[in-house]
Amino acid sequence: AIFYCTVVINTNKIDLNKNTFKGTITKIIKKDNDIIYTNNNLIVYLNKKNKFKVGDNILIKGSIINTLNNTIYIKPSSIKYLSTSPNIIYFIKRLLIKRLKNNSYLYTFILGDKSYINSIVKRSYQENGISHLFAISGMHISLLSSIINKILKRTSIQEETIFKITSLFLLLYLFIVGLSPSILRGVYFYIKKINLFFLIVSISLFINPYSIFDIGYQYSYLISFSLLLNNNYLKSNNYFISLFKVSILSSIVSLPISLYHFYQINILSTIYNLFFVPLVSIIVFPFSLIVVLFPITEPIYNEVIKVLEKTSLFLVNINIGKLIFKKVNIIIYLIYILIIILFFIFRKKIILGILIFILIFHYHLPCFMNYFIKYIDVGQGDCTLIHLNNKNIMIDTGGKANNDLVLLYKIINELKKEGIKKIDYLISSHGDFDHIGEAINLVENFKVEKVIFNCGSYNDLENELIKVLDKKKIKYYSCIKELNIDNNKLYFLQTKEYDNENDNSNVIYTELDGYKFIFMGDASTSTEKEIMDKYNLPDIDVLKIGHHGSKTSSSQEFINKIQPKYSIISVGKNNRYGHPNKEVLDNLKDTKIYRTDEDGSIMFNIKNNKLKIETCTP
Repeated sequence: AIFYCTVVINTNKIDLNKNTFKGTITKIIKKDNDIIYTNNNLIVYLNKKNKFKVGDNILIKGSIINTLNNTIYIKPSSIKYLSTSPNIIYFIKRLLIKRLKNNSYLYTFILGDKSYINSIVKRSYQENGISHLFAISGMHISLLSSIINKILKRTSIQEETIFKITSLFLLLYLFIVGLSPSILRGVYFYIKKINLFFLIVSISLFINPYSIFDIGYQYSYLISFSLLLNNNYLKSNNYFISLFKVSILSSIVSLPISLYHFYQINILSTIYNLFFVPLVSIIVFPFSLIVVLFPITEPIYNEVIKVLEKTSLFLVNINIGKLIFKKVNIIIYLIYILIIILFFIFRKKIILGILIFILIFHYHLPCFMNYFIKYIDVGQGDCTLIHLNNKNIMIDTGGKANNDLVLLYKIINELKKEGIKKIDYLISSHGDFDHIGEAINLVENFKVEKVIFNCGSYNDLENELIKVLDKKKIKYYSCIKELNIDNNKLYFLQTKEYDNENDNSNVIYTELDGYKFIFMGDASTSTEKEIMDKYNLPDIDVLKIGHHGSKTSSSQEFINKIQPKYSIISVGKNNRYGHPNKEVLDNLKDTKIYRTDEDGSIMFNIKNNKLKIETCTP
């Protein structure tokens, strides 16, 4: 297993010349079956034998392999334990971690760490529009402070002293959970008890300027600001009416953030919150505190959690309320925010009508797009999305051996980013895992109309996929010669049966608005020779290189014959196969090469007979 370690680094303890990094581990989280030692400064790839604790001071020697989002990624050559910090905060955190015993929801509601929650369940919370309930925020701080106040009021302690004790407790808790912006806001509001919203925002950004890029920060402060402005409107003697108003307000205000980050909203989330908000705020969170104090109650707590998870997993399969929106220019999201602010200031129906009109237009934006081809970065594998006049074709899905669903969610996010609501044709180039390993997960989590296999007998992976297709009543075909989609055709050039999976790969040719594309799968030089003998294919615009740039494909003769202008190599960073091969790169020296390990996902957009190329550097 690969582990990750993040330490807080002081600038005077970084020696880039010697590649040494010294710091203190501040937080331990979990990602599926891996333990991750993390903060926002440095991530180090470790092996399983390294077992560190919060507060451990360590010295790392290694090389920087990536820098992203204010985070440095290190591949270590050695890691040395130095000491354990005497800091009281780390001591308390170690005691709490020992007590929580890897209970994912105790970690969530006590330490503010959602990483222990199963990724599938966590995804359901997000899609149901209730993930905000699992971040410690003002609601949790308010409840926590109320419990402390009620306990202390049963004593002879004076009101002012109670306030001071509660404030000190909340400040200690704030440092234990790591100065989260949402918790900082809740604690500050309790201590000050006055509306100094913009001062709070300034303080939180002063502590960590990068908080503004945090999704939780954006949700927390934008929703809080709107609730403050509409406090009188939200008041009601009926709890559920008040809750319904808060849910509607929160949904409207958070709309631009959800669209920008997740490309999706769930119009049923307001109704879902009527069930989940009381369940979490009145039952689950207080119960979490009880379990910490009285461990004997944990079995009952776990049964309540099962109800929470099963309900969310059931609701996430209801697709009625889910709306997917194409990612657009950030100015559009700022316009959304401006319109929402104007609506809450003037309360005019016409402003709400403008918001709805823009939403409807935004939702149907993919209908105005003609052609694009996107080579999705799936690591060491293949995955290509083709959009043809409102029809969507995906060639391969990539695949990860550990099946942690991270790759699947990345693919689905790439689809949603383009406003894609369904796959009309899922084409398998061939049955290798790195090409269709995510196909089963994809058809179970995204709408797929039809599936096309290559020539030759089905292997075990393909047979498993077919079982799912039969169960979901999805039609599938194999060894076809061409595919007609509106006024476009995809030609399948390889229909001969070989004795190996790679040479049986579907090789697909299409011409879009005058631009010629070929997708080679894992076809070898033998298949290339057959295609050269059978077809005349000069002046190809874009060639999807065969077999990730392996020396078994892309012969000099084939490249000279088709003369591609652009070559796409889908390959994993630092892969163990040594792809792409140097000889292949030499063969492609007269073409413009794009690689997913260096350029990320690669988009070829065809508009007004012009080809526009975009990359997304990983």
